Amino acid sequence: MLGASLDIAAYIDRFKAELDKLDQDQIKGWADLVYEAYENGKFVYIFGNGGSGCNSSHMAEDFGKSSLREKDLGDESLRRLKVLSLTDNVGWIMAVGNDIGYDQVFLQQVMNYGQEGDVVLAISGSGNSENILKAVDWSNRHGLKTLGLTGYGGGKLREMAHHSFHVPMDDMGMVESIHLAIFHWVLNDVFARINDEGRYAK
Repeated sequence: MLGASLDIAAYIDRFKAELDKLDQDQIKGWADLVYEAYENGKFVYIFGNGGSGCNSSHMAEDFGKSSLREKDLGDESLRRLKVLSLTDNVGWIMAVGNDIGYDQVFLQQVMNYGQEGDVVLAISGSGNSENILKAVDWSNRHGLKTLGLTGYGGGKLREMAHHSFHVPMDDMGMVESIHLAIFHWVLNDVFARINDEGRYAK
């Protein structure tokens, strides 16, 4: 826990330094995957555990509501980005966890929903959460496109997923914060493409 040893100024300096280390091509690739899902009418499924699960909910909410201009949300003719956070099906998660095993809580959902060409955004700070790995393995074998959001050394997820956004540091709080901070650029980039705004204006 970096904040236990660093004062606020040093913590912010470290945060800035970690942002500078990020692979910007990985970030652009994340945005490309989501935009391609929108263009092709495919679903985006997002999931993780704990803080990463909360990030999944946040990302799905923002992608769902904020990929169109607010004034256009009532327009029934417009294409929507199809997005679900698999962390939000609480009853299903509890039933699967209780009756089968916690390692199945995302796998069972993606087996019900997932189709070839859909996109999976799997978030695991360690990259070794078994319930994440099982869902990504199934997705890889059934034609879904997978992106792993990781920290630390990246674990098995970094190697298993087709695409990666990796934060190479050993502090879970900062990893989760960077995942969410960079997500907002991805969201803005996808929004701009969908709505022909900013650098995508025609």
